Parts: sequence; C-alpha cells; structure tokens
Amino acid sequence: MKNGLLLVAFVICLISCKKIDQEADPEFSQKQTLMDTITSADKDENGCLDGAGYFWSALNKECIKIYESAITLYPQENQNNEDETKNAYIVFAENGGNEVEVFLPNQVKSIILIRPAEGQPWQFDEWQLVPWKGFMLKKGEEILFSGDGSIGPKVTGSDKIED
Repeated sequence: MKNGLLLVAFVICLISCKKIDQEADPEFSQKQTLMDTITSADKDENGCLDGAGYFWSALNKECIKIYESAITLYPQENQNNEDETKNAYIVFAENGGNEVEVFLPNQVKSIILIRPAEGQPWQFDEWQLVPWKGFMLKKGEEILFSGDGSIGPKVTGSDKIED
C-alpha cells in the first residue's frame, strides 16, 4: 500500500511539473517575441532608434541625436518655435572639412552641402547655408531657417515658477 501511495504521489508530481513547464513556455516565448519586436520596430535601415530621436548621419556615418548634438535652425517666420519637429538641423563633418549635413523637417533623407572655399556658403542645388549671425538656410533667394549657431534647443522661457 505504501509503495502504491508513493507511486501515485510521484506520478502526480511529474504531471504537475510538466503542466507548469507547458504553461510557462508559451508566456516566456510571447514575452521574448514582444521584446524582439520592441527593440527592432523603431530602428531604421541603419540601426538608428527613430523613436528615441536618433537619425543616421550620412556625413559622419553614425547614429546621432540631432535634437541635442546638432545646430538648430528655426523657421524664419517663427524664431521662437519650440516644436522641434518644425526646425532644421545642421551637422558638420567630424573631421572638419567643407561639408555640412542638413536635416529638414518632414524629410527622411538629409542633404549634404559642400563649401567650395573658405568664407563661401555651403551649397547643393538650390540650397545654400550662409554663415551670418549664426547660420541662414536658403532655398534659392528665400531664407527658410536661421539660428544663432548654438548646439541644442534655444531656451525661450524663464526658469521662474509661474503662479
């Protein structure tokens, strides 16, 4: 009788362990699939995390966070613009040189402008980046964006606590 009870207890333990394993595996698999989806969903073709504000710099061959590491140019008609998605951003080549990369709002690909000689504006097709009181970005003769040449966003408000 004792041997029979031990055998029944042993079989119940085996069955319950197997059932716990079967229930845990699908949950683990589902969580792993979700994690894989999250880590790959925001990445562009170069591996930059779009959702975290990273963009591929074709000029410097790396992912950069333009909102923090590029020179911000504000729309000419609204120099106090605080909406980062409406600004243009410029990044200079890390090795110096006469190239600058321009990131325009609502455009996936950046534009690389080249300066023919020191003291002249950077150019590509109709685009022109002119160093004047910071920088002005022109398309044709129209000034579209300008900024003071500072890296990162401009502080437009006050640090004073409002009532």
